[in-house]
Amino acid sequence: MEKMLKTTAKDRVTKIAEHVNGGAGFIMKEELITPEQRGEHCGLLNRITLKPNCEIGHHEHHGEAEMYYILEGTGMYEEDGEAVAVEAGDVTYCEDGHGHGLKNNGKEELVMVAVILKR
Repeated sequence: MEKMLKTTAKDRVTKIAEHVNGGAGFIMKEELITPEQRGEHCGLLNRITLKPNCEIGHHEHHGEAEMYYILEGTGMYEEDGEAVAVEAGDVTYCEDGHGHGLKNNGKEELVMVAVILKR
């Protein structure tokens, strides 16, 4: 039987990354589990916070797909040149071979979980 894992918010470290994929401002990212725990098929499992007017710039995925699960706030999600509004409870999924980005165009923080699945 595998060991059960539990971490609390105080156990994890939040890092700041500026101009992610050429986007405006910065993001705050919190790694929810370690790379070793994610294994070979999960490239990322992070809680990400974008302050108003901050964004993750457009970027493409090759050999992987990415999902955003919006927990709080509102924003504008762009995929392959098409933009749609997103809000808490929405899930986006960018397939392998496509590109996307996300901007917080609201007045509150946009908080999400981002998951990269390797193909």
